[in-house]
Amino acid sequence: MNLSDELLSPIQRNILFASILGDGTLTKISKRSRRVNSNYRENFGQAQLSYRQWKVSFLQELLYFNTAQSEILSKSQPLFTALEKEFYDANRIKRIPPDLLKTCTMPHFLAILYMDDGSLSISSRVNHRLKKIYLTPHIYLYLQSFQKTDFQILQDHIKSNYKACLTLSTRKYGSGYVLKTTAVKDTFDFLNAIQPAILSCPSMYYKTNWSYRFNLEVTKWTAKYPDYEVITSSSDRTRAYSNDEISLLINLKLIGYTDKEIANILRRSYWSVVYKWREINKGSITLLNSYPS
Repeated sequence: MNLSDELLSPIQRNILFASILGDGTLTKISKRSRRVNSNYRENFGQAQLSYRQWKVSFLQELLYFNTAQSEILSKSQPLFTALEKEFYDANRIKRIPPDLLKTCTMPHFLAILYMDDGSLSISSRVNHRLKKIYLTPHIYLYLQSFQKTDFQILQDHIKSNYKACLTLSTRKYGSGYVLKTTAVKDTFDFLNAIQPAILSCPSMYYKTNWSYRFNLEVTKWTAKYPDYEVITSSSDRTRAYSNDEISLLINLKLIGYTDKEIANILRRSYWSVVYKWREINKGSITLLNSYPS
């Protein structure tokens, strides 16, 4: 299927295709319907209304809300009929069409797929001797209707286009598989990859914005252990910054570089730079003030 720019913009294509792979469904309205074409349908809980409104804002020409039923719907049209043939096999099992997947390389695709059907899971370890609480974040992509071959296609696509490594693991539910990050660096690489797409969607920061989520975790843990330090178990973050790196970070900040640009220059993760800048502002005011504005 050849989708022209007249049908969907690149952002719309990335968001719509991810939504179909995630929480969306393509089907005729009913078996008894006289309508020839299929439509799009997506159910959601009220807690995610803000996120769904944000997503639909990119697709207003195609989708609309039935808020009473907590549904996103579309009119029946040839576009969705054609996409249904691509995203479902003869037994109505959802699949990943490799040719269409190749057109999905924007941060919006991975962000929507994750926000629809993924989670940020955090394991913790309390060291009472050092009075430290270590948090280890992991990304999970559930996508329970997919078969193993689909997961492998998606795994390769994410690694090639987003530089984020996810591992295929078995689980008891759905088709028996899930994609997840096993190293903290991979988690931050994943969050860094979707960062350009999620900044305008604060309702989902609890699983897309590590700085926001980390602060929530700090509040929770310090209520239980007020004298303990909460830190992230990350090889990138625990690797100490040299004085030269700190000086360069400060200078780049002062002349207007973004955190992402600084992370690329320093060869650190985006979140590592966010943390280090926060530490500088909180505890190194003398150092900061020693540089010209």
